[in-house]
Amino acid sequence: MTRTTRALMSVALAAVLAAGCGSTSGSAGGTETTELRYQGSVGAVGFPELAEDLGYLGNIKLKWVGNTISGPQDIQSVATGQTDFGGAFNGAIIKLVAAGAPIKAVIGYYGSDTDSYIGYYVADGSPIKGPRDLIGKKIGVNTLGAHLEAALKEYLSRGGLTPEEIAKVQLVVVPPVNTEQALRQGQIDVAALSGVLRDKALERGGIRPLFKDIDLFGSFTAGSVVLTKRFIAQNPTTTRRFVEAFAKAVDWTQTHPRAEVIARFKQIIAKRHRNEDATTVGLWKSSGVHGKGGVIAPSEFQTWLDWLKREGEIKPDQVKLSDLYTNEFNPFGTGSAA
Repeated sequence: MTRTTRALMSVALAAVLAAGCGSTSGSAGGTETTELRYQGSVGAVGFPELAEDLGYLGNIKLKWVGNTISGPQDIQSVATGQTDFGGAFNGAIIKLVAAGAPIKAVIGYYGSDTDSYIGYYVADGSPIKGPRDLIGKKIGVNTLGAHLEAALKEYLSRGGLTPEEIAKVQLVVVPPVNTEQALRQGQIDVAALSGVLRDKALERGGIRPLFKDIDLFGSFTAGSVVLTKRFIAQNPTTTRRFVEAFAKAVDWTQTHPRAEVIARFKQIIAKRHRNEDATTVGLWKSSGVHGKGGVIAPSEFQTWLDWLKREGEIKPDQVKLSDLYTNEFNPFGTGSAA
């Protein structure tokens, strides 16, 4: 078994044990929790934070417990009870569910479109021109087992590389804020960049695109926010209010001018007093969320479910689509949105 598989199984076991050992997150028939723990991102504003600032959360309060750059780590923290909600690439959610973690996706929160996408870049003058040139090369990604790795492997597979050849392409975990520098210093051969970090790197010049994830998949919501099934069962009202507020925040960014969204993000960053640089949000263009209000489309999980089966990372009948997500609490998915 791979290290990733062993790690996911360990997380899933811990999640199952945690689910049977009591929780402070509400109780059946009792008072529901109204304080939700979460991990944030430096210099960025998440939809729950925006929802809170817009007044959509009502009596629900957010409790920031730290930052993360890893989607798989974020949802693992949810599965083991360290946080109440977290988000990751849909493929990573599938793998954690396959490993036995009792989690469920409830809303989409990021994705790729013509404004917001993952690009894979090489230095000007690099001999790398196509998939086969990546054999033996180092690719800088933010984390293993998630969006960046899946898109890269799909690119390599479509380029005709065998599984043995793909295994020779080395993935190197680099913090996103350091990925551009690592590429320019020759520590990695390809840098996976997105959002404001990509735009700032392109402004400085000296790099060129190899491919983009939207070249392979078109526009799509790539990641979802998860809750544990136990949390949902014990906190049905809080769950519905949280997802509704989250969905309204997504819709707010989808329907308001870019300048207004950026101004609001800057205000939120200033008010939370985390000693952050808010200038990067000035380059924000879109969340990339494809569905209105973050509604999850079946294909946004089915694509990766099929891919993981083809790759042999999960068994053919190990996970059903219905095990992975629900739009039950999203008013844009149920037709109840005003």
